[in-house]
Amino acid sequence: MKKLFLAAAAGAAMLIATMAGASAASLVAHIDVSSQTMTVSKNGFPVHHWKVSTARKGYSTPRGTYRPQRMARMWYSRKYDNSPMPHSVFFRGGYAIHGTNHLKALGRPASHGCVRLHPSNAAELFSMIKQVGSGNTRIVITN
Repeated sequence: MKKLFLAAAAGAAMLIATMAGASAASLVAHIDVSSQTMTVSKNGFPVHHWKVSTARKGYSTPRGTYRPQRMARMWYSRKYDNSPMPHSVFFRGGYAIHGTNHLKALGRPASHGCVRLHPSNAAELFSMIKQVGSGNTRIVITN
């Protein structure tokens, strides 16, 4: 029981430290890889909580705090058979948050490293980022 408490406390401390760097942003998309969820907060208040899919075995989703680098209403992956990536928010090179047609996989690891969302949730996030601006948005990915 003591080990479980210490692990939870350490995880909470890491999240607080990570979020401190993102606190200046008016929009924060926090992806928790261990629970395969995304919590979107606006001005410090959670407004959405969604299932996601991150990297499956053999691939990785980068951890850290990022800003959106570029956005595309519709993108097709040149690397993975022209797979559609609606409402893509690229945050590190070719890694993006985007919509997916593989809805049954949401809530468990399934991607090559991107963060997949339900298409309507990806559209909502895309719209929110457009509204507040990339400079006021942080993407925080923790384990």
